Amino acid sequence: MACSKPPSQCDPTSLPPGPPAGRWPLPLSRRRKEMSSNKEQRSAVFLILFALITILILYSSNSANEVFHYGSLRGRTRRPINLKKWSLTHGYIPILGNKTLPSRCHQCVIVTSSSHLLGTKLGPEIERAECTIRMNDAPTTGYSADVGNKTTFRVVAHSSVFRVLRRPQEFVNRTPETVFIFWGPPSKMQKPQGSLVRVIERAGLAFPAMEAYAVSPARMQQFDDLFRGETGKDREKSHSWLSTGWFTMVIAVELCDHVHVYGMVPPDYCSQRPRLQRMPYHYYEPKGPDECVTYIQNEHSRKGNHHRFITEKRVFSSWAQLYGITFSHPSWT
Repeated sequence: MACSKPPSQCDPTSLPPGPPAGRWPLPLSRRRKEMSSNKEQRSAVFLILFALITILILYSSNSANEVFHYGSLRGRTRRPINLKKWSLTHGYIPILGNKTLPSRCHQCVIVTSSSHLLGTKLGPEIERAECTIRMNDAPTTGYSADVGNKTTFRVVAHSSVFRVLRRPQEFVNRTPETVFIFWGPPSKMQKPQGSLVRVIERAGLAFPAMEAYAVSPARMQQFDDLFRGETGKDREKSHSWLSTGWFTMVIAVELCDHVHVYGMVPPDYCSQRPRLQRMPYHYYEPKGPDECVTYIQNEHSRKGNHHRFITEKRVFSSWAQLYGITFSHPSWT
């Protein structure tokens, strides 16, 4: 029998498909409410996680005994023994030859690697010093008008050994009188395979007149103990690396009656420097990192190991009168 209604009402196959059972579309207002509710739930979860992480960080910071109190030297223990009485014989092991580290200079200058020295024309003044101490791979070629050329001692970190030895014309031949003092963890300096001491010994075969020493393992421990005594913080537990400046300052105090430092900024310098002023960290790397950015990032970083440059400078400031240390370019007041 024929259907008298329109085909769309007679033929079931022509009906539009409906939604699956139980999934009828919600009113628009209700869908908006549910979406808003979901966003609020996600925001609440995020805030809770953020709060938990913040609490954990604060708890860790307050409960860890070895976290730095930045900008101060809290927890300092008693004054360590007089650095001038440390034994040079047992502190520095001859790598090339069986010599003993020269025992004393009356007047020493430390020439830092700071860009504050550029344009100072200090070269002639530095040349007149009895003993001149430089660090790592800071060159003098092209900069002698400002930093001089004379190099009595060069203190070199384990991480800079290859940079120095790959440029013998600059660091060995140019100043053949230079005495090299290499420092580094015993695991780096004296490991059975690939020892840095062996690398230095091989360099000595090419340059027989080269004089070099390594800081002994016992003295490396003394440097760590000194840091703890001055700051109240264990170097390893506080994730700190001593800088070459730390080693150089202590060595200078050991070797010299009076020490003058060129180019080292005082501990509060970066908090007072105009923000727009930029100073390269090294005078020989004009496009290198900014000095204060480097200092502040290292001082306040808690992940990984970092130099505590500002803390070290506070220690040096406390040593100034005790050990006859003076500073210029900039001057410390």
